[in-house]
Amino acid sequence: MNLTQLTYKHSHKTLWFGLAGALVVIVGSILFSYAQTQKKEAEKMNPTKEVPSDAELRKQLTKDQYKVTRECGTETPFHNAYWDNHKPGIYVDIITGVPLFSSLDKFDSGTGWPSFTKPIKSENVTEKRDASYGMERTEVRGKTSDSHLGHIFDDGPAPTGQRFCVNSAALKFIPVEKLKEEGYGEYLSLFQSQQQAGGEQSQAKK
Repeated sequence: MNLTQLTYKHSHKTLWFGLAGALVVIVGSILFSYAQTQKKEAEKMNPTKEVPSDAELRKQLTKDQYKVTRECGTETPFHNAYWDNHKPGIYVDIITGVPLFSSLDKFDSGTGWPSFTKPIKSENVTEKRDASYGMERTEVRGKTSDSHLGHIFDDGPAPTGQRFCVNSAALKFIPVEKLKEEGYGEYLSLFQSQQQAGGEQSQAKK
C-alpha cells in the first residue's frame, strides 16, 4: 500500500515537472518569436545598415553589382534594370539601403542608364574628380557605402542643369506602394505632394 502511494506521488511529481518544462519551452518560443518579429520591424523602420566586409559583399552582390560598386565598373547601356523604369518610387544604395534618388527627379537622357537631375539628399552622395580613360569627369559615390554610383554631367534639364548618370547595379528600387513596408515611409510625402499638385492642376483646367 505504501509502495503504491509512493509510486503515485512520484508519477504525479514527474507529470508536473514535465508540464512545467513544456510550459517553459512554449513561453520561451513565444518570447523568441516576438523578439525576432520586433527586430525585423525595427530593421524596417531603420532600413539603412552598416557596410559589410569585402568578403561578405562578394557573397551578397552579383558579379555586376560588385564590379560597379567596388571596382568602378560600368554596366551595359540599355541592358540594365532601371534605365527604362518609369514607376514612382525611390532608388536606394544597394549596399546600405541609404536613399539616393527619386523617380520624381528621373528623366530619359537617351543614354541607356538611369539619369536624375539631383539626389534626394545631397549629403547622401559625394563627388570626386575622375581622370580615368583620358577624360576629366566628376564621379558620384554613395557617402556611407563609398560605392561608385556613376558620374555627374552638366547637360541635364532644368532646374539643376545636371545629369546624374547612375548604374542600375548600384541601386535598389523601392516602389511607392512599398515605401512604408520597407521602412521608407517618410518619403511618401514626396509623392503625396505631387499627387495633390496634379489634382490641383486638373481642377484648374476645368
